[in-house]
Amino acid sequence: MSNRTRSRLVWVASWVLVIAAAGVWQFLRPASDDGSFVRGNGRIEATEVDVAAKAPGRVDSILINEGDFVTQNDVVAHMDVKALQAQLAQARAEVANAVSARETARALVAQRHADVAMAEAILVQRRADVDVARSTAARSRALLADRATSAQKVEDDAARARSAEANITVAQAQIAAARAGVRAAEAQVQQAEASIVATEAVVARIETEVADGALRAPRSGRVQYRVVQPGEVVAGGGKVVSLIDVGDVYMTFFLPEMAAGRVALATEVRIVLDAAQAFVIPAKVSYVASVAQFTPKTVETQSERQKMVFRVKARIDPELLAKYPEQVKTGLPGIAHVRLNAQREWPAELQVRLP
Repeated sequence: MSNRTRSRLVWVASWVLVIAAAGVWQFLRPASDDGSFVRGNGRIEATEVDVAAKAPGRVDSILINEGDFVTQNDVVAHMDVKALQAQLAQARAEVANAVSARETARALVAQRHADVAMAEAILVQRRADVDVARSTAARSRALLADRATSAQKVEDDAARARSAEANITVAQAQIAAARAGVRAAEAQVQQAEASIVATEAVVARIETEVADGALRAPRSGRVQYRVVQPGEVVAGGGKVVSLIDVGDVYMTFFLPEMAAGRVALATEVRIVLDAAQAFVIPAKVSYVASVAQFTPKTVETQSERQKMVFRVKARIDPELLAKYPEQVKTGLPGIAHVRLNAQREWPAELQVRLP
């Protein structure tokens, strides 16, 4: 090969390298070089939600598979609650016993009120007997003064009067005892009612635990993976299913200190994914870290200050995500373009383009 031919090849190769470098720069450079736009690399993320067992137990069944979509409050799994159901049956039987005890106590109260009425009637009768006995004793004493009766008869009538008076005391004591019986019976009613409340509370608690055995999705989303399988035993709070909320999707990226200081919440962002560069996804800044990362705690030099970066999150509109639930994929890398100057229009290559 002649020197002239070799020189020509070197010249062509140099131009190819220049053109390639220009193409690379064209791809890598920011959308605008005047400071109106800045970009950062990141990955698509979504809020993860774990469906967990509230109490320890055995997983009876799992109703969904990885990749399935669920809506809020959908049952995704069942825990084994046979033991709880047996406890629930026992607690309900105890409620029935308490109700029966209350009815028995109420019947006893009615009976004790009847005893009080009977004792009061006897008291009235005994007072009448006292009046008759006293009158008889008085007549006997008058007849004895006229010697119309015997002394024995007078003594017998006086004794009957004293006995009638004693019977009044007995009747009054019976009334007091009957009223005490009423109070005791009413206390039994209150005790039975308290027992009903207590056993009903136990029933409500166990019913709640049985209901908690049906594990429900706390929010709508897609099943990411099944942590356990049916038949496995989990501890209290043990994860059973992991979900991702496809309505709460965002990209986390990092910006240098000078750019992060100009980013406000709700700043417009355009996201371009490496796997789908034909599409431009709109988003808005929802979070800017208040503490720098990837930097020493104490910054002494300008070169160290330039290493300071801040974590930023750009959230995609949930209404937009609702139109493309099947297309939402977490973990995809991409570039987030942030518009720092709201007066600037987005470049043509960053205009919104959706599937």
